[in-house]
Order: sequence, then C-alpha cells, then structure tokens
Amino acid sequence: MFKKSSVVYLFLFLSLVFNAQETIKVEGLIVDKDKYPVPYAAVSILSKSIGTASNDDGGFVLKLIQDNLKDSITVSALGFKTFTIKVEDFIGLDEKIITLVEDVVSLDEITLVDYKSYVKDALKNLKNTTQRKGHQLNILYRRFSNENGTSRFLVEHYLKVYDRGPTSSEFEEIEVAESRKSNDYRFAKKKQKFHAAVMIAKQNPLRKGIYRNDYKWEVIDDTSYDGEDVIVVEGKQKENPKKWIKLYIGIDTKGIYKLENYNLKAVYIYKKNKEGKLVLSYHNREYVFNEKVTPYMKKLLKLKSNMIKLSYRHEAIVLGVENNGKKIRVRDNIIKGKDIGDYNIEYNSDFWKNINLPPDSKFYKRSAKQLEELFGIPLENQFKLIKY
Repeated sequence: MFKKSSVVYLFLFLSLVFNAQETIKVEGLIVDKDKYPVPYAAVSILSKSIGTASNDDGGFVLKLIQDNLKDSITVSALGFKTFTIKVEDFIGLDEKIITLVEDVVSLDEITLVDYKSYVKDALKNLKNTTQRKGHQLNILYRRFSNENGTSRFLVEHYLKVYDRGPTSSEFEEIEVAESRKSNDYRFAKKKQKFHAAVMIAKQNPLRKGIYRNDYKWEVIDDTSYDGEDVIVVEGKQKENPKKWIKLYIGIDTKGIYKLENYNLKAVYIYKKNKEGKLVLSYHNREYVFNEKVTPYMKKLLKLKSNMIKLSYRHEAIVLGVENNGKKIRVRDNIIKGKDIGDYNIEYNSDFWKNINLPPDSKFYKRSAKQLEELFGIPLENQFKLIKY
C-alpha cells in the first residue's frame, strides 16, 4: 500500500508532467511591408509534423506544447522571402506580427530561351520535386452549402489522408477522424455521391495529366518562393481559350508551387517539407450550379424563376504532414456514394478546441453569422445539438 507521502509525491509528479505538456496557443498575423495581410502563407514547424496556413486575413494559430519552445516557426509564401523565428522569441514579441519582405524578381533578369520547356520540365520532374513517398496529410476540410448567396449548411471534417503526391492519380486512403456540422437549413438538399475530399486529388490537373500541346502558353508574371525566382505561365486551350490553367514554376528547381484552374476556380498551393520536397498546403474551389424548384418552393423563397442558385464552397487546409511510416495511422472509412454531410461522427468539443484551426476569416464569420441568424441558434450550439 502507498504511504500518504508517496501519494502526494506521485500527484505532484503527474501534475508537473501534465503542466509541462499544457497547450500553448500561438496566434499571429502575417503582413507585408505596407501592412496588407498575406493570405494562405504556409506556417510550419518543419522539424515536427505541425503546420497550418494563414487565412484570407493573414491570421494564423498554432497549438503547441512546452517542448516546442526551442523549435522554429517557418513562414513561406509566394512573392516573399521565407521567414524563420524561434517559437519562444515569437511569444516574446509585444506585437505578434510577422512582416514578410518582398522578394523582388524582374523577368528582364531571367533569360527565357524557351519558356515552353519550363512547362515541359516542370511536369516531367514532378516525380523529383514533389513528395512521392507515402505520407499522411492531416487536413481540415470545410464545405459551405449556399442558396441564393446565403449559407445554409456547414460541414467540417478533420481528415487523415494517405497520399503519394501529385504523381498519384488519387488519394489512397481517407479517414474522417472528427466531424462537426451545423443544422441543415437547405431547401434544396442536393447531395454529392462521394466524399468531397476525394476531388482534391481527382480534379487536380497535375494528377489527371496536362497535355501541353493542347494549350497556348504565355509567361504572364513573375514572383519568387523561398529565394527562388518563379515564373507564372498561363496556358489557354487552343480549342477553347476560356479553359485556362496557371502554373507557378521555379526557375531553378522546376517545382510547381501553385496551380490555378478555370474549372471551379480551383487553387492548389504547395510548400516545401524539411527535405525540400513539395507537399500540399492549401486548396479551395467553388461549385456553382442551378436547381429546379417546385412552385411551392418558388413562392416560399420569392424567386422570380423556377431555378435556385446553389453553390458548394470547399476549402482544405493542411495542418500537418507525417512522414514517419511508423507513426502513420489512416483507417479508410469513406463510403462510396455518401455525401460529406451524411457522416455521423459525434462532435468532440475538446478536440476542436485544441487543433490548429486558423482564425475565422471574414468569409467564415459572415457565413457563420448567416447560419446563426436563420433561427437565432449560435453555431457552437448547433454543433452540440446535432443528433449523430
């Protein structure tokens, strides 16, 4: 049997261990020299599988522990020099603001013998510039469902994804680990016959294959990434110039740091891992379509036509990348034909309080406010009240 003093010592020891690992919230703002926010910057602790992206207002949050104080925060974004600061030094700042320095590039200084060769080399070298070895992406995935410009349903999933990078046609496994969702206030409850996250890979032109000769290519801009000159090359389909794609290609490495596509106005942003290989950092897209409504619905919604404008706004933020095969844990639970809103996983408020969620952007705040004002129910209460 323990003596009383032994119990006290044990309690003190356990308390010290718990306190040493207490979560430290590191919150900041990323701006340029003119104090304008820098959106979608990659914010990482490269030595650990920790990361996030700044929101469209430049804000970011990292949830760390005492062991991370000696680690370094690395911030990288197209057009700016990479910024590094120790966690403890950042915490010590009076103003938690990171000012990125513009990395000025002039195309006049870059000899472009044949810029088409950059596209060719960039696509050919994907196997060398991106991470092909199996890795786990920890992703915050959001889908807002809107009707006539008003948000009526929000689903957020914390996903564990097993991937081999853009040289693979699709994600190998996806696990919906955590979930939260609002009440479903939609009139037109349109369902997708798949989990929306699978389309991050399936609709990515790099994974589908880009047929260079189908496009007319032109250099339209220049920028930089992590000290490397980057050219922005736009390709317009010869058969249909309205179908375009933009590639942000490193002059030296031929790495593709960003991709934009006419289809769904999709954006893919990649960042370097500690080995210098590119991995997904951020993605968004929006699917806009029209749906026919009944005469009753038309009258109820005061529509001028028999069609209602619907949209799905998707956003994926990579919160961490696990490369250690012994630590990768992905248990595929995606069900074919099942919409993202139909996964019933009990809401775990403690989990959502402790992950590296980016600060709410203006868009998120506006959409959340719309969901709350429909029936006067705070969003957090909606998360809790949903029957799973």
